[in-house]
Amino acid sequence: MRRYVYIDDSDQQDLYCDNRISNRKYTILNFLPKNLWEQFSRFMNQYFLLIACLQLWSLITPVNPASTWGPLIFIFAVSATKEAWDDYNRYLSDKQANEKEVWVVKQGTKKQIQAQDIHVGNIVWLRENDEVPCDLVLIGTSEPQGICFIETAALDGETDLKTRVIPSACMGIASELLHKIKGVIECSNPDKDIRRFDANLRLFPPFIDNDLCPLTINNTLLQSCYLRNTEWACGVAVYTGNETKLGMSRGIPEPKLTAVDAMIDKLIGAIFLFQIVVVIVLGIAGNVWKDTEARKQWYVMYPTEGPWYELLVIPLRFELLCSIMIPISIKVSLDLVKSLYAKFIDWDEEMYDEETTTPSHATNTAISEDLGQVEYILTDKTGTLTENRMIFRRCCINGIFYGNESGDALKDKELLNAVGSNNPDVIRFLTVMALCNTVVPLKSKSGVISYKAQSQDEDALVHAAARLHMVLVNKNGNILEINFNGLVILYEILDTLEFTSDRKRMSVVVKDCQNEKLILLSKGADEAILPCAVSGKQVRTFVEAVEQYAQLGLRTLCLAWRELREDEYKEWSLMFKDANSTFVDREWKLAEVCQRLEHDLEILGITAIEDHLQDGVPETIETLRKAGINFWMLTGDKQNTAIQIALSCNFISPEPKGQLLLINGKSEDEVCRSIERVLLTMKITTSEPKDVAFVVDGWALEIALKHHRHAFTELAILSRTAICCRVTPSQKAQLVELLKTCDYKTLAIGDGGNDVRMIQQADIGVGISGREGLQAARAADYSIGKFKFLKRLILVHGRYSYNRTAFLSQYSFYKSLLICFIQIFFSFISGVSGTSLFNSVSLMAYNVFYTSIPVVVSVLDKDLSERTVMEHPQILFYCQAGRLLNPSTFAGWFGRSLFHALVVFVVSIHAYADEKSEMDELSMVALSGCIWLQAFVMTMETNSFTILQHLAIWGNLAFFYIINCIVSTIPSAGMYTIMFRLCKQPSYWITMIYLMELLCISAHCDCRDGPGASA
Repeated sequence: MRRYVYIDDSDQQDLYCDNRISNRKYTILNFLPKNLWEQFSRFMNQYFLLIACLQLWSLITPVNPASTWGPLIFIFAVSATKEAWDDYNRYLSDKQANEKEVWVVKQGTKKQIQAQDIHVGNIVWLRENDEVPCDLVLIGTSEPQGICFIETAALDGETDLKTRVIPSACMGIASELLHKIKGVIECSNPDKDIRRFDANLRLFPPFIDNDLCPLTINNTLLQSCYLRNTEWACGVAVYTGNETKLGMSRGIPEPKLTAVDAMIDKLIGAIFLFQIVVVIVLGIAGNVWKDTEARKQWYVMYPTEGPWYELLVIPLRFELLCSIMIPISIKVSLDLVKSLYAKFIDWDEEMYDEETTTPSHATNTAISEDLGQVEYILTDKTGTLTENRMIFRRCCINGIFYGNESGDALKDKELLNAVGSNNPDVIRFLTVMALCNTVVPLKSKSGVISYKAQSQDEDALVHAAARLHMVLVNKNGNILEINFNGLVILYEILDTLEFTSDRKRMSVVVKDCQNEKLILLSKGADEAILPCAVSGKQVRTFVEAVEQYAQLGLRTLCLAWRELREDEYKEWSLMFKDANSTFVDREWKLAEVCQRLEHDLEILGITAIEDHLQDGVPETIETLRKAGINFWMLTGDKQNTAIQIALSCNFISPEPKGQLLLINGKSEDEVCRSIERVLLTMKITTSEPKDVAFVVDGWALEIALKHHRHAFTELAILSRTAICCRVTPSQKAQLVELLKTCDYKTLAIGDGGNDVRMIQQADIGVGISGREGLQAARAADYSIGKFKFLKRLILVHGRYSYNRTAFLSQYSFYKSLLICFIQIFFSFISGVSGTSLFNSVSLMAYNVFYTSIPVVVSVLDKDLSERTVMEHPQILFYCQAGRLLNPSTFAGWFGRSLFHALVVFVVSIHAYADEKSEMDELSMVALSGCIWLQAFVMTMETNSFTILQHLAIWGNLAFFYIINCIVSTIPSAGMYTIMFRLCKQPSYWITMIYLMELLCISAHCDCRDGPGASA
């Protein structure tokens, strides 16, 4: 489907949406029903709603309905309030954006309106530092060369200014005529791809006689960018409101389910089944006792005949009694503590990068415990392991090596002499370095030239050319001005053949304004340039240069050029224009047309650029490997470069301790044989203490994933380390998916836009706020300033989060099972009738107040110091194996709750079940035993005490007595004077002390029977 945008035509305003931005999830009218629907879409909430509704049936409810309705309403209110607050903040943000004042042209008249009133087809005028209110096609700027500069940090996080240029059809149109311009823009329907815009512009006479002008992303200003260093610019609105590229890319990402959450869901299912069994058994027992024994007791007074549903009454009573086996507050408690885990990461000063003033940040607050269970880390290389600071070090020009002795080609006397003597090979080489790029030169008032480059490689090459006296001075429209040793040379850019990850090269067609010669300048990866060399030309020297530089860990680019015949260029230019104007498969057709020109190239030489490793990378990788974490490097660099970087950062061990196995091949058979050979070697060496890794390039990887996926998966399972070279962004994501299908917990880390797919595909995505911008950091679950902070993120924050979540979740089940088992034991001495030992107020307070605060404060607990964890990374093994939360550990907590319930019940019954004791006294004694028990278990399970933890544990115990003393003063509360009477009785305090003694003895026995056992 296509969209036709008529410039400044009011008749089309109703065809497309206006520019009102709305990121709100709710409205005032639909908030309550929509929010309730979302909350009740969860099984647990449906379950508790059913229980609460059953409690409204007075015949079966053993307690006041408030005991369930109170906590349920409280939890729903907390969730709804959070949702409402978040949505209100979104509303304020939308309101601010919608009400901004902007200048537009309507019917040839310039007027000021609110941003929300912009319609498709309106001409929007911007001034310097204005924010772009919608997606525009640029048609005019204040710069005579027709360019403007924009800051896209809000869109993709990249801080360098980018250049945008007006379409060729609009070149030369005076600014006073722009508000009268008429024409049509043919473009695709809205999409979220911020790097692509395929469209055509046709202006109506008298401006141009219906000539078709292709448009690309370089002719657009996208919403939320800012106009910089340009007095004014204007453009035609093509996408507005939520149909802009930014608006289309907004949305809630798919929630990630952690391994702990998955285990909790399984445990809830198991408890639910156990609860059903208990309810059925006790229901049958209750009905049998009622029919055999209860009717014999004169005080029971059961009717001789009951209603048809009489057999269901006792089972339903037990269902209501046992409903607290599943803690109603567990999800809210986990969400709260997970938010605190995320804040701990945000507040961690040791993960603050002072060089870039970048703090660590947790975008996803729900998966911190997964950090402690990571098994595979898949990492990008450039900008992630390295600094992404490119320095021109060496080069090979026409077979002559420069910089090999000094390590710096820019100081090589031979090269400087060649430049000074106007060596033609060197001059052409420097010309390609200076011209074949998208760099924009900027001259300050003092005459100093600076460069704005979208690529660190291009920046390094242009600066190196300038150091060698080939200075890119100015770019005026399509005219480039070069200053070489004081001589000004002008070139006209006719066409740009842009770089893509598939082509792996870029080219420009230029015309030398001195002699009118047409020249094709190309640069790219050696495997993309060398095969295009003129036939019969020896390229062995260049291949050897690439290999030599790669062995040194340097990044290489191959430079080439070719003189073009005028008739050849004209014929090709028509095909290029047609391909540039098409809507269907434009990128593929452009690549095909480009290939028609990029042949018979004269190879000029090889550049070698150095990219230093970041500080702490080797130590971080070595430490994490000791923690049992496997590493895969996924890079676009060539094989030897990647291998040298891997060796230098402890990714793999050098011979003889390490062994590299290569997977190569261009056909299915070659790749198959290569994989089989590597697999066989892997299986043989698994018994040897040898560090084995495999290396695969993008071509072989494509074949392996498509035709030999099973064998490659087996290889992935066997290998701890892999180096994948020349891979595309989609292949990176495929490798992450492959490891996830093997049930491995994956973490992907990168710094650029080409890493986003990999980061989003992984269980945990980590982005580095690097020189390539913030696009990866924004798409990630966590962002850090440097790779070295990954060690602390996993070993400290990940491990602590897993430990604490494992304890909190099992303890939540434990405290609920404890009170439930006491209820079940009481049923055996109350005629299995489903009568509750505890009153409604006590049950509600037990779940919401008495036992929640100490659990939440457990987020401060540390079983080991941070220093110990960092020095002994092997400690992470048991987190990866899930040894703190699994059916076995839960069975221990289940047994503990059963034993503790039995102790509390038996002691309470023997101490207070006499003729002088009231039922309420017995209930309060058992409840007091449970509260003392919570304090005891929390004390035993806490490894490091802080003031907050002491306040939470002992303050909570004091709080229990204060609350119950207050309630005991209220006659209508059903507990009138109970606590006062108990506190005056020595037997009450003796009972509590006796309970603690019994539990201390049992805890001591547990510790002697097995390591790690506790009460």
